[in-house]
Amino acid sequence: MIFSGLEYTDKEPFDTVLIHGLVRDAQGRKMSKSLGNGIDPLQIIDQYGADALRFALATGNSPGNDMRFSDEKIEAARNFANKLWNASRFVRMNLTIDKIALPQAEKLAAEDKWILNAYNNTIKTVRNALDNFELGVALSTLYDFLWDIFCDWYIELSKARLAEKDTEANLIAQNVLAYVLVGTLKLLHPFMPFITEEIYGSLPHDCESIMIDSYPEASAAFDFAADAAQMERVIAAIRAIRQRRNEMNVPPSRRAKVYIATKHLDSFGEATAPFFARLASASELEVAESFEGVISGDTAVQIVTDAATIFLPLSDIIDTEKERARLTAEQQKLLGEIERVEKKLQNESFVAKAPAAVVDAEREKLQKYRANLDGVLAALAKLG
Repeated sequence: MIFSGLEYTDKEPFDTVLIHGLVRDAQGRKMSKSLGNGIDPLQIIDQYGADALRFALATGNSPGNDMRFSDEKIEAARNFANKLWNASRFVRMNLTIDKIALPQAEKLAAEDKWILNAYNNTIKTVRNALDNFELGVALSTLYDFLWDIFCDWYIELSKARLAEKDTEANLIAQNVLAYVLVGTLKLLHPFMPFITEEIYGSLPHDCESIMIDSYPEASAAFDFAADAAQMERVIAAIRAIRQRRNEMNVPPSRRAKVYIATKHLDSFGEATAPFFARLASASELEVAESFEGVISGDTAVQIVTDAATIFLPLSDIIDTEKERARLTAEQQKLLGEIERVEKKLQNESFVAKAPAAVVDAEREKLQKYRANLDGVLAALAKLG
Protein backbone atom coordinates (compact mmCIF):
# COMPACT_ATOMS: atom_id res chain seq x y z
CA MET A 1 0.00 0.00 0.00
CA ILE A 2 2.87 2.37 0.78
CA PHE A 3 4.64 1.66 -2.52
CA SER A 4 1.38 1.97 -4.47
CA GLY A 5 0.56 5.24 -2.75
CA LEU A 6 3.98 6.67 -3.56
CA GLU A 7 3.79 5.42 -7.14
CA TYR A 8 0.37 6.80 -7.98
CA THR A 9 0.00 9.84 -5.70
CA ASP A 10 3.54 10.69 -4.60
CA LYS A 11 2.17 10.60 -1.03
CA GLU A 12 2.40 8.12 1.81
CA PRO A 13 -1.09 6.66 2.42
CA PHE A 14 -0.57 6.77 6.22
CA ASP A 15 2.13 7.85 8.61
CA THR A 16 1.68 5.30 11.40
CA VAL A 17 1.24 1.52 11.33
CA LEU A 18 0.24 -0.51 14.39
CA ILE A 19 1.34 -4.14 14.25
CA HIS A 20 -0.41 -6.21 16.91
CA GLY A 21 0.54 -9.64 18.22
CA LEU A 22 -0.95 -12.96 17.17
CA VAL A 23 -4.46 -13.92 18.21
CA ARG A 24 -4.06 -17.38 19.77
CA ASP A 25 -6.63 -19.87 21.03
CA ALA A 26 -7.61 -20.24 24.69
CA GLN A 27 -4.68 -22.61 25.33
CA GLY A 28 -2.17 -20.19 23.81
CA ARG A 29 -1.68 -22.16 20.58
CA LYS A 30 -1.35 -20.45 17.21
CA MET A 31 -4.54 -20.79 15.19
CA SER A 32 -4.12 -23.01 12.13
CA LYS A 33 -6.09 -25.24 9.78
CA SER A 34 -4.09 -28.30 10.81
CA LEU A 35 -5.01 -27.86 14.48
CA GLY A 36 -8.60 -26.96 13.61
CA ASN A 37 -8.63 -24.30 16.28
CA GLY A 38 -9.42 -21.29 14.09
CA ILE A 39 -12.62 -19.28 14.51
CA ASP A 40 -15.06 -18.00 11.91
CA PRO A 41 -15.62 -14.33 12.77
CA LEU A 42 -18.96 -14.31 10.93
CA GLN A 43 -20.27 -17.04 13.24
CA ILE A 44 -19.10 -15.08 16.28
CA ILE A 45 -20.80 -11.95 14.93
CA ASP A 46 -24.05 -13.84 14.26
CA GLN A 47 -24.07 -15.21 17.80
CA TYR A 48 -22.70 -12.31 19.85
CA GLY A 49 -22.57 -9.27 17.57
CA ALA A 50 -19.74 -7.40 15.87
CA ASP A 51 -19.29 -5.05 18.82
CA ALA A 52 -18.71 -7.95 21.20
CA LEU A 53 -16.07 -9.38 18.86
CA ARG A 54 -14.26 -6.04 18.56
CA PHE A 55 -14.45 -5.57 22.34
CA ALA A 56 -13.03 -9.04 23.03
CA LEU A 57 -10.15 -8.55 20.59
CA ALA A 58 -9.22 -5.19 22.11
CA THR A 59 -9.49 -6.36 25.72
CA GLY A 60 -6.06 -7.09 27.15
CA ASN A 61 -4.40 -6.06 23.90
CA SER A 62 -0.95 -4.56 24.44
CA PRO A 63 1.68 -3.58 21.87
CA GLY A 64 3.99 -6.41 20.86
CA ASN A 65 2.22 -9.14 22.85
CA ASP A 66 0.09 -12.02 21.63
CA MET A 67 -3.42 -12.41 23.01
CA ARG A 68 -5.66 -15.37 23.71
CA PHE A 69 -9.15 -15.67 22.29
CA SER A 70 -11.79 -17.51 24.31
CA ASP A 71 -15.54 -17.91 24.64
CA GLU A 72 -15.35 -16.34 28.09
CA LYS A 73 -13.99 -13.11 26.60
CA ILE A 74 -16.79 -12.97 24.05
CA GLU A 75 -19.43 -13.62 26.72
CA ALA A 76 -17.94 -10.91 28.95
CA ALA A 77 -18.06 -8.48 26.01
CA ARG A 78 -21.69 -9.36 25.32
CA ASN A 79 -22.53 -8.85 29.01
CA PHE A 80 -20.89 -5.44 28.91
CA ALA A 81 -22.95 -4.50 25.84
CA ASN A 82 -26.10 -5.62 27.68
CA LYS A 83 -25.12 -3.56 30.73
CA LEU A 84 -24.58 -0.49 28.56
CA TRP A 85 -27.88 -1.01 26.74
CA ASN A 86 -29.88 -1.46 29.94
CA ALA A 87 -28.28 1.56 31.62
CA SER A 88 -28.98 3.67 28.54
CA ARG A 89 -32.58 2.48 28.46
CA PHE A 90 -32.98 3.53 32.10
CA VAL A 91 -31.57 6.98 31.30
CA ARG A 92 -33.87 7.38 28.28
CA MET A 93 -36.91 6.40 30.34
CA ASN A 94 -36.14 9.20 32.79
CA LEU A 95 -35.34 11.97 30.30
CA THR A 96 -37.78 14.76 29.55
CA ILE A 97 -35.13 17.08 28.08
CA ASP A 98 -34.48 17.32 24.34
CA LYS A 99 -31.18 19.19 24.68
CA ILE A 100 -28.33 18.72 27.12
CA ALA A 101 -27.35 21.81 29.11
CA LEU A 102 -25.12 21.41 32.14
CA PRO A 103 -25.94 23.85 34.98
CA GLN A 104 -23.46 26.11 36.72
CA ALA A 105 -21.05 24.36 39.09
CA GLU A 106 -22.66 25.85 42.20
CA LYS A 107 -25.95 24.12 41.34
CA LEU A 108 -24.40 20.68 40.99
CA ALA A 109 -24.91 18.15 43.78
CA ALA A 110 -21.94 16.37 45.34
CA GLU A 111 -22.60 13.22 43.34
CA ASP A 112 -22.75 15.28 40.11
CA LYS A 113 -19.33 16.78 40.75
CA TRP A 114 -18.01 13.33 41.64
CA ILE A 115 -19.16 11.74 38.36
CA LEU A 116 -18.01 14.69 36.24
CA ASN A 117 -14.59 14.56 37.90
CA ALA A 118 -14.39 10.80 37.27
CA TYR A 119 -15.54 11.28 33.66
CA ASN A 120 -12.90 13.96 33.15
CA ASN A 121 -10.17 11.66 34.50
CA THR A 122 -11.43 8.89 32.23
CA ILE A 123 -11.08 11.15 29.19
CA LYS A 124 -7.49 11.95 30.15
CA THR A 125 -6.58 8.29 30.65
CA VAL A 126 -8.29 7.08 27.45
CA ARG A 127 -6.79 9.78 25.23
CA ASN A 128 -3.33 9.21 26.67
CA ALA A 129 -3.66 5.44 26.18
CA LEU A 130 -4.78 5.85 22.56
CA ASP A 131 -1.93 8.28 21.85
CA ASN A 132 0.43 5.55 23.05
CA PHE A 133 -1.39 2.77 21.15
CA GLU A 134 -2.39 1.06 24.41
CA LEU A 135 -5.83 -0.04 23.23
CA GLY A 136 -6.29 -2.51 26.06
CA VAL A 137 -5.66 0.16 28.69
CA ALA A 138 -8.14 2.55 27.04
CA LEU A 139 -10.86 -0.10 26.86
CA SER A 140 -10.23 -1.33 30.41
CA THR A 141 -10.57 2.23 31.69
CA LEU A 142 -13.87 2.69 29.87
CA TYR A 143 -15.15 -0.67 31.11
CA ASP A 144 -14.40 0.20 34.74
CA PHE A 145 -15.89 3.68 34.44
CA LEU A 146 -19.13 2.57 32.79
CA TRP A 147 -19.75 -0.53 34.86
CA ASP A 148 -18.42 0.33 38.32
CA ILE A 149 -18.78 4.11 38.48
CA PHE A 150 -21.56 5.22 36.15
CA CYS A 151 -23.91 2.22 36.25
CA ASP A 152 -23.37 0.76 39.70
CA TRP A 153 -23.04 4.05 41.57
CA TYR A 154 -24.05 7.25 39.82
CA ILE A 155 -27.31 5.92 38.43
CA GLU A 156 -28.20 4.60 41.90
CA LEU A 157 -27.21 7.88 43.55
CA SER A 158 -29.34 9.89 41.11
CA LYS A 159 -32.55 7.84 41.38
CA ALA A 160 -34.00 9.91 44.23
CA ARG A 161 -33.74 13.13 42.22
CA LEU A 162 -35.07 11.44 39.09
CA ALA A 163 -38.16 10.52 41.09
CA GLU A 164 -38.72 14.18 42.03
CA LYS A 165 -40.58 15.19 38.88
CA ASP A 166 -40.82 18.84 37.80
CA THR A 167 -38.06 20.04 40.10
CA GLU A 168 -34.76 21.80 39.42
CA ALA A 169 -32.88 18.91 41.05
CA ASN A 170 -34.55 16.51 38.63
CA LEU A 171 -33.49 18.55 35.59
CA ILE A 172 -29.92 18.80 36.87
CA ALA A 173 -29.75 15.03 37.35
CA GLN A 174 -31.15 14.46 33.85
CA ASN A 175 -28.61 16.77 32.23
CA VAL A 176 -25.63 15.29 34.07
CA LEU A 177 -26.74 11.73 33.33
CA ALA A 178 -27.23 12.46 29.64
CA TYR A 179 -24.03 14.51 29.33
CA VAL A 180 -21.81 11.84 30.86
CA LEU A 181 -23.51 8.98 29.01
CA VAL A 182 -23.26 10.67 25.61
CA GLY A 183 -19.63 11.62 26.24
CA THR A 184 -18.77 8.08 27.29
CA LEU A 185 -20.47 6.69 24.18
CA LYS A 186 -18.16 8.89 22.10
CA LEU A 187 -15.12 7.56 23.96
CA LEU A 188 -16.31 3.99 23.43
CA HIS A 189 -17.34 4.43 19.79
CA PRO A 190 -14.02 3.30 18.19
CA PHE A 191 -14.29 0.02 20.08
CA MET A 192 -18.05 -0.62 19.79
CA PRO A 193 -19.34 1.46 16.87
CA PHE A 194 -22.76 -0.11 16.33
CA ILE A 195 -24.30 -0.06 19.79
CA THR A 196 -22.87 3.40 20.54
CA GLU A 197 -24.36 4.79 17.29
CA GLU A 198 -27.74 3.27 18.10
CA ILE A 199 -27.86 4.62 21.65
CA TYR A 200 -26.45 8.01 20.62
CA GLY A 201 -29.30 8.47 18.15
CA SER A 202 -31.88 7.84 20.88
CA LEU A 203 -30.43 10.48 23.25
CA PRO A 204 -30.24 14.26 22.92
CA HIS A 205 -27.31 14.86 20.56
CA ASP A 206 -25.71 17.52 18.38
CA CYS A 207 -24.56 15.68 15.25
CA GLU A 208 -26.28 13.53 12.67
CA SER A 209 -23.99 10.66 13.63
CA ILE A 210 -21.72 9.90 16.56
CA MET A 211 -19.07 9.10 13.94
CA ILE A 212 -18.69 12.76 13.00
CA ASP A 213 -19.15 14.22 16.48
CA SER A 214 -16.04 15.54 18.21
CA TYR A 215 -14.08 13.18 20.45
CA PRO A 216 -14.28 14.27 24.13
CA GLU A 217 -11.51 16.38 25.59
CA ALA A 218 -10.76 16.88 29.27
CA SER A 219 -11.89 20.18 30.75
CA ALA A 220 -10.54 22.06 33.76
CA ALA A 221 -14.15 23.00 34.51
CA PHE A 222 -14.75 19.40 35.65
CA ASP A 223 -11.82 19.21 38.05
CA PHE A 224 -13.78 18.76 41.28
CA ALA A 225 -11.07 16.87 43.15
CA ALA A 226 -12.04 18.05 46.65
CA ASP A 227 -15.77 17.40 46.12
CA ALA A 228 -15.01 14.02 44.56
CA ALA A 229 -12.87 13.04 47.55
CA GLN A 230 -15.78 13.79 49.88
CA MET A 231 -18.12 11.64 47.79
CA GLU A 232 -15.55 8.83 47.70
CA ARG A 233 -15.63 8.74 51.52
CA VAL A 234 -19.40 8.33 51.44
CA ILE A 235 -19.25 5.59 48.81
CA ALA A 236 -16.50 3.76 50.72
CA ALA A 237 -18.65 3.83 53.86
CA ILE A 238 -21.75 2.55 52.06
CA ARG A 239 -19.75 -0.16 50.33
CA ALA A 240 -18.23 -1.29 53.64
CA ILE A 241 -21.63 -1.41 55.34
CA ARG A 242 -23.15 -3.44 52.53
CA GLN A 243 -20.23 -5.85 52.55
CA ARG A 244 -20.44 -6.41 56.30
CA ARG A 245 -24.21 -6.87 56.22
CA ASN A 246 -23.79 -9.37 53.40
CA GLU A 247 -21.16 -11.27 55.38
CA MET A 248 -23.58 -11.45 58.31
CA ASN A 249 -26.51 -12.45 56.04
CA VAL A 250 -28.55 -9.46 57.18
CA PRO A 251 -31.39 -8.93 54.64
CA PRO A 252 -31.76 -5.44 53.10
CA SER A 253 -35.24 -5.21 54.58
CA ARG A 254 -33.79 -5.18 58.10
CA ARG A 255 -32.87 -1.55 58.70
CA ALA A 256 -30.35 -0.35 61.26
CA LYS A 257 -29.26 2.98 62.65
CA VAL A 258 -25.83 3.96 61.37
CA TYR A 259 -23.34 5.82 63.57
CA ILE A 260 -20.38 7.36 61.72
CA ALA A 261 -17.42 8.60 63.73
CA THR A 262 -15.20 10.72 61.52
CA LYS A 263 -13.05 13.83 61.32
CA HIS A 264 -14.48 14.51 57.87
CA LEU A 265 -17.82 15.86 59.05
CA ASP A 266 -18.25 17.87 55.86
CA SER A 267 -18.34 14.63 53.84
CA PHE A 268 -21.28 13.15 55.78
CA GLY A 269 -23.79 16.00 55.88
CA GLU A 270 -27.58 15.92 55.60
CA ALA A 271 -27.38 15.53 51.82
CA THR A 272 -25.76 12.09 52.19
CA ALA A 273 -28.35 10.66 54.60
CA PRO A 274 -30.72 9.55 51.78
CA PHE A 275 -27.85 7.59 50.19
CA PHE A 276 -27.34 5.59 53.37
CA ALA A 277 -31.09 5.05 53.74
CA ARG A 278 -31.50 3.75 50.20
CA LEU A 279 -28.19 1.99 49.57
CA ALA A 280 -27.12 0.85 53.05
CA SER A 281 -30.52 0.09 54.64
CA ALA A 282 -30.02 2.81 57.29
CA SER A 283 -33.04 3.63 59.43
CA GLU A 284 -31.26 6.72 60.72
CA LEU A 285 -27.84 8.34 60.34
CA GLU A 286 -25.89 10.02 63.12
CA VAL A 287 -22.49 11.59 62.48
CA ALA A 288 -19.98 12.91 65.03
CA GLU A 289 -16.26 13.02 65.64
CA SER A 290 -16.62 10.34 68.32
CA PHE A 291 -19.26 8.15 69.92
CA GLU A 292 -17.24 7.21 72.98
CA GLY A 293 -19.61 6.49 75.82
CA VAL A 294 -22.57 6.28 73.43
CA ILE A 295 -21.92 3.07 71.54
CA SER A 296 -19.01 0.63 71.41
CA GLY A 297 -17.76 -2.53 69.79
CA ASP A 298 -19.42 -4.55 72.57
CA THR A 299 -22.92 -3.50 71.54
CA ALA A 300 -22.42 -2.86 67.85
CA VAL A 301 -20.73 -4.16 64.73
CA GLN A 302 -17.72 -1.97 64.06
CA ILE A 303 -16.63 -1.21 60.49
CA VAL A 304 -13.50 0.77 59.70
CA THR A 305 -12.75 2.67 56.48
CA ASP A 306 -9.88 5.04 55.75
CA ALA A 307 -12.05 8.02 56.68
CA ALA A 308 -14.48 6.78 59.32
CA THR A 309 -15.41 4.23 61.97
CA ILE A 310 -18.95 2.98 61.52
CA PHE A 311 -21.14 1.33 64.14
CA LEU A 312 -24.26 -0.74 63.51
CA PRO A 313 -26.15 -1.63 66.71
CA LEU A 314 -26.38 -5.40 67.09
CA SER A 315 -29.96 -5.07 68.31
CA ASP A 316 -30.91 -3.47 64.99
CA ILE A 317 -29.36 -6.01 62.63
CA ILE A 318 -29.80 -9.21 64.63
CA ASP A 319 -32.92 -10.92 65.97
CA THR A 320 -31.53 -11.34 69.49
CA GLU A 321 -33.58 -14.40 70.45
CA LYS A 322 -32.88 -16.24 67.21
CA GLU A 323 -29.19 -15.39 67.39
CA ARG A 324 -28.98 -16.52 71.03
CA ALA A 325 -30.64 -19.83 70.11
CA ARG A 326 -28.26 -20.29 67.18
CA LEU A 327 -25.19 -19.51 69.27
CA THR A 328 -26.35 -21.79 72.07
CA ALA A 329 -26.78 -24.65 69.62
CA GLU A 330 -23.32 -23.93 68.21
CA GLN A 331 -21.91 -23.90 71.75
CA GLN A 332 -23.34 -27.34 72.52
CA LYS A 333 -22.02 -28.71 69.22
CA LEU A 334 -18.52 -27.38 69.93
CA LEU A 335 -18.55 -28.73 73.49
CA GLY A 336 -19.42 -32.15 72.10
CA GLU A 337 -16.59 -32.01 69.56
CA ILE A 338 -14.11 -30.85 72.20
CA GLU A 339 -15.11 -33.72 74.51
CA ARG A 340 -14.80 -36.25 71.67
CA VAL A 341 -11.32 -35.08 70.62
CA GLU A 342 -10.08 -34.80 74.22
CA LYS A 343 -11.09 -38.42 74.88
CA LYS A 344 -9.30 -39.54 71.74
CA LEU A 345 -6.10 -37.71 72.72
CA GLN A 346 -6.32 -39.08 76.28
CA ASN A 347 -6.39 -42.59 74.85
CA GLU A 348 -2.76 -43.74 75.19
CA SER A 349 -3.25 -46.53 72.66
CA PHE A 350 -4.42 -44.06 69.98
CA VAL A 351 -1.56 -41.64 70.63
CA ALA A 352 1.02 -44.47 70.56
CA LYS A 353 -0.23 -46.33 67.47
CA ALA A 354 -1.66 -43.60 65.23
CA PRO A 355 0.66 -41.85 62.73
CA ALA A 356 2.14 -38.64 64.12
CA ALA A 357 0.40 -36.60 61.38
CA VAL A 358 -3.00 -37.95 62.46
CA VAL A 359 -2.34 -37.15 66.12
CA ASP A 360 -1.18 -33.65 65.22
CA ALA A 361 -4.29 -33.12 63.13
CA GLU A 362 -6.50 -34.03 66.10
CA ARG A 363 -4.59 -31.58 68.32
CA GLU A 364 -5.11 -28.85 65.72
CA LYS A 365 -8.82 -29.67 65.64
CA LEU A 366 -8.98 -29.32 69.41
CA GLN A 367 -7.31 -25.92 69.28
CA LYS A 368 -9.69 -24.78 66.54
CA TYR A 369 -12.78 -25.99 68.42
CA ARG A 370 -11.64 -24.22 71.60
CA ALA A 371 -10.98 -20.99 69.69
CA ASN A 372 -14.40 -21.21 68.04
CA LEU A 373 -16.00 -21.83 71.43
CA ASP A 374 -14.33 -18.72 72.84
CA GLY A 375 -15.78 -16.72 69.95
CA VAL A 376 -19.28 -18.14 70.50
CA LEU A 377 -19.10 -17.41 74.26
CA ALA A 378 -17.97 -13.86 73.56
CA ALA A 379 -20.85 -13.37 71.12
CA LEU A 380 -23.33 -14.73 73.69
CA ALA A 381 -21.92 -12.35 76.29
CA LYS A 382 -22.53 -9.40 73.96
CA LEU A 383 -26.15 -10.41 73.58
CA GLY A 384 -26.55 -10.18 77.36
